[in-house]
Amino acid sequence: QVQLVESGGGLVQTGGSLRLSCAASGRTFSTYAMGWFRRAPGKEREFVAAISRGGAWTYYGDSVKGRFTISRDNAKNTVYLQMNILKPEDTAVYYCAAAGYGLGPTNGDEYNYWGQGTQVTVSS
Repeated sequence: QVQLVESGGGLVQTGGSLRLSCAASGRTFSTYAMGWFRRAPGKEREFVAAISRGGAWTYYGDSVKGRFTISRDNAKNTVYLQMNILKPEDTAVYYCAAAGYGLGPTNGDEYNYWGQGTQVTVSS
């Protein structure tokens, strides 16, 4: 079992930055690929970023490439999402997730555990 708790969301102006954190329980964090997803009101869940177990491989959704950076610290059981040049269309609830297989799946159905989400609101 892995429990995930996101933090770092909030209200920011267009062009600003936020860093999300996701703290995982348990001693097996390094055996999971980690991902970030988001869901905006009235829209489907969207893949944002993923990172492999050791951090060597990272993947990004097209809408965030060049602006967001995913990273992880296995010693701290934490994955991060640095979000820069934020836009109003980035407004959503952001979820982190853990996958027991794969380098960093882009399909949310391949993730085994999910956090409760953190709200990010970008004002125009």
